[in-house]
Amino acid sequence: MDSRGGTPGGTVEGRVPEDLAVVVDDAGTITVWSAGARQLLGYEAEEVIGHPAAELLAAELPETARRHVAEGRRWATEVALRHRSGGRIVVRLKAIPLADGEDARPWLVTAAPEHMAGPVEPDAQALWDLTLAQLPVPVAVYDTEARLVAANEVMTRVMGRSVAEMRGLTLREIEPTPPFDEYDRLQRQVLRTGEPLFHENFGQAPGEVRGHAWSMFLSPLKDGSGAVRGLSAAVFDTTEQYWARRHLSILNDASLRIGSTLDVARTAEELAEVAVTGFADFVTVDLLESVAFGEEPEPVPPDRPVTVRRTAQRSVLDGCPESVVPTGERTFYPVDTPPMRALIAGRGNRPGPLDPGMRTWIESSPARAETVAKYMIHSVLMVPLRARGVTLGLVHFLRHRTAEPFSEDDLLLAEEIVARAAVSVDNARRYTHERRTALALQRSLLPERPPDLAAMEVAYRYLPAGSGADVGGDWFDVIPLSGARVALVVGDVVGHGIHASATMGRLRTAVRTLADVDLAPDELLTQLDDLVVRLDREEGPDTRDRGAEAPTPGEVGATCLYAVYDPVSRRCTMARAGHPPPAVVTPAGEVRFLKLPTGPPLGLGGLPFESVEVELEEGSLLALYTDGLVEAADRDIEVGLNLLRGALADRAGPLEETCDEVLRAVLPARPADDIVLMLARTSALDAAKVRTWHLRRDPAAVARARKSASEQVTAWGLDEASFATELIVSELVTNAVRYGDDPVVLRLIRDHALICEVSDGSSTAPHLRRARVFDEGGRGLLLVAQMAERWGSRQTATGKTIWAELGLPDD
Repeated sequence: MDSRGGTPGGTVEGRVPEDLAVVVDDAGTITVWSAGARQLLGYEAEEVIGHPAAELLAAELPETARRHVAEGRRWATEVALRHRSGGRIVVRLKAIPLADGEDARPWLVTAAPEHMAGPVEPDAQALWDLTLAQLPVPVAVYDTEARLVAANEVMTRVMGRSVAEMRGLTLREIEPTPPFDEYDRLQRQVLRTGEPLFHENFGQAPGEVRGHAWSMFLSPLKDGSGAVRGLSAAVFDTTEQYWARRHLSILNDASLRIGSTLDVARTAEELAEVAVTGFADFVTVDLLESVAFGEEPEPVPPDRPVTVRRTAQRSVLDGCPESVVPTGERTFYPVDTPPMRALIAGRGNRPGPLDPGMRTWIESSPARAETVAKYMIHSVLMVPLRARGVTLGLVHFLRHRTAEPFSEDDLLLAEEIVARAAVSVDNARRYTHERRTALALQRSLLPERPPDLAAMEVAYRYLPAGSGADVGGDWFDVIPLSGARVALVVGDVVGHGIHASATMGRLRTAVRTLADVDLAPDELLTQLDDLVVRLDREEGPDTRDRGAEAPTPGEVGATCLYAVYDPVSRRCTMARAGHPPPAVVTPAGEVRFLKLPTGPPLGLGGLPFESVEVELEEGSLLALYTDGLVEAADRDIEVGLNLLRGALADRAGPLEETCDEVLRAVLPARPADDIVLMLARTSALDAAKVRTWHLRRDPAAVARARKSASEQVTAWGLDEASFATELIVSELVTNAVRYGDDPVVLRLIRDHALICEVSDGSSTAPHLRRARVFDEGGRGLLLVAQMAERWGSRQTATGKTIWAELGLPDD
C-alpha cells in the first residue's frame, strides 16, 4: 500500500514491503528486524535491535491500539513512524500477540492489508440489507438502543476495531472520548424523533493518526408501518472541501487584516498572525535589511550569502520556542540553499527531504538543527515577498503540530497570502522612505534654536504627524528686524509629503526675504499670496508628468500668521491669512484670543489682508500655533481652543516647561497633522537704552545731532564706536534734512548692536550709487554701508526710516 509522511518541506511516498516484519518483546524492545523493515525506514538491523520500538514512533499510537496492547489483543491501525533521515512516514500496520510463556508476550508487527473487517453476521443481514453496504464510505447500522449492529469494512478501518469488537456497544462505550459522546447524543435524537440529521466535524478517528473532516448523515431505518427499527450512519470524508473552505477563509482574513497600517514591521506581524490561524504552525518573515529600514531593496546576489532581518514571527506555541533568530536580529541564507533559490527565482518552493540544499540549510545553524528534531518540523514552504517586480524578503511556513504536510495547493495559498502582504509591505516601505525624506527636508528648513533676543524670550515645539499620516508642511520662524524688533511667523502648507515640505521651504525663504525689506504684515501677506498663486500656475501643467503626488492647479495653498513686536513701544502688529488666531496671556494669567481679521488663505489671489496693532504689557505671553494642535477628527475646534485656553492660564514658569505642559493638555490622542506651538514672552526695552531727538530741517541740526549722538555713545561706555556713530548720524541726518520732509527724528538704541535710526516724512527710499570723481555728493550711503554691519530702510505710517547697525565690542 502507499505510505504517507513528510520531512522538513516534503512528503515521502512508496510501497510498504511485503516482507515487513518486526518482533517486539513485552518490554517494548525490538528483537527481530526484517529486510522489509530496513527498506521501509532505512535503519540497519544492528541500529534498532535492542532499542525501544517507541524511538521509531513519530507520534503516539492511536488510543485504540494502546488499549489493545494493554489487553493483549490484536490490532490494526495507521502508525506514524520516523525515517532514518529524520522524516515522517505514515503506514498501516497490524500487530499480533505471540504466546511465549505466561509472563512474556512478544508481538509480531507486519503490514496490514486494506480490508481487515470481518463479514456482517448472518443475524444482522436483514438490517444490513436496508443500508448500502457496498458504499466506499464508512457506514454503520445501530438498533433502537443506539447499539452497533453492523458496519462495513471502511468503518472498521476508521474506528480501528472489528465488527465483533464493537457489536452491541454504543458509540460512547466504543470510544468514551469527545466527540463520540456528542455523536451518541445525536444518534438518540434521530431514534427519538424519527428525523434524519446532518452533522459536520473535524477530528481524528481512533484508527488514524491524522485529522479528517467528516460529514455525517444519520438516518432513521423504518419498517413498512413507519416504526423506527434503528438508524444508519453514513460518514463522508470531506477533508479536501474543508481545507478549501479554510483556504478561502484565510484569504479573506488576509485581505481584512494585512495592511492596516503604514508600518513595515507591523505589516509583517499581521502576515505572520494570519498565517498561523489554521494554516501553519510557525511562520517567520525575513526582510532584506534595506527594506526593513524603509530603503530601496538591493538585488539578491546569487554567489554570496544574503543577510536578512527577522521582522516578525508567530507560532501556535506560546513564545515561539521554535525560533532560533530573535525578532529584529540579523541572519543569513547560505548559497545554494532553498531560501536563496526562492529569493533568486522569485517563486515559492516546497523543498523535499532529499534536497541536499535543505540539509545544508538546516545544518548551517546547530540551533536550527536541534529545533527541527525537537519539534519534529516535517514540512516547510518558502515564499518570497515580491511587489512590483522587486523582491523584498522571504516568508517561511512550517508545520509540526499539524500532521498533514504542505501540499501543492497549500503552496498556491501561501503565495497568494504573501503576494497580498507584499504590496502592503512595499507601500509601508515607500511611505517610510518618503516620510523620512520629507521629515529630514522639513527639519533642515526649520530653525534649530531661537535667536538670542534682548526683548523677547521664545520657545517652540514641532511635532511631525504620527505613523498614520504623511509629514505636513507646517513651519515657523523667528526673524530679528531692524530697531530691535522681532517678527514671529507660523504657517501651514496644504497637503502632505515631500512636495508640501518643499513648498514650505520656499514660503519660509520668501517670508525671510520680505521681512528683510521690512514690509508691514498685511503687505507681506499680500506679496506672499502673489507668490503662492505663481507657484500654483507653474506647477499645474506638470502634474501628469510628475505623478499623483504633485498638486493640480488650485491645490497649492497655505495659511500664515505674521506678527511684528516692537520692544520700544511694546506694540505688536499682526495679520493672518486663514490661520487660527493667536492667544495672549497677560502677566495676571488672563487668556484671550485676539480678534484679528481672518483674511483669506494664501493662494486665492486678489483679496485684501488687514493688520491689527495691539499693545502688550511687559511680561505678556504670545502663543502662536497651527491647526493640528486644536483640531481633531473626534472633537470640535472649540473644544481644542478651550483646552488651549486652560493650559495657558497661570503659566509663569520657564517657557520650555510651559510648551511641554501645553502639549500634554491639548494634544489630540492620535494627531493626524503636523503640530507647531510657539510661545513668546515679551519684555520692554529698558528706557535707558533708547534715546530719541526731534530735529529741525536745518543744516545746523546736523552738527547738533552728531554732538548729541557722540555724547550718548560715550555715556553708554561705547567710546570705540563714537567715531563711526558720528559719521553715520551725520550722513543720515544730512540726507533727511536735504531730501526729506518733516518731522525728522534721530533715535539711538543699544541692543545687541548699536542701532542708529533717522526718520523723516518722505516715503522716497534711498539707494546706493557710485559717485564720479568730480561729484560733490552721492557718497553718504556708501560710507554708511562701509562703516555699519547692516543698514537698510523701512516704510512707516508717516514716511520712512533709515537705519544702520554697529557691532558692539565683546564684554
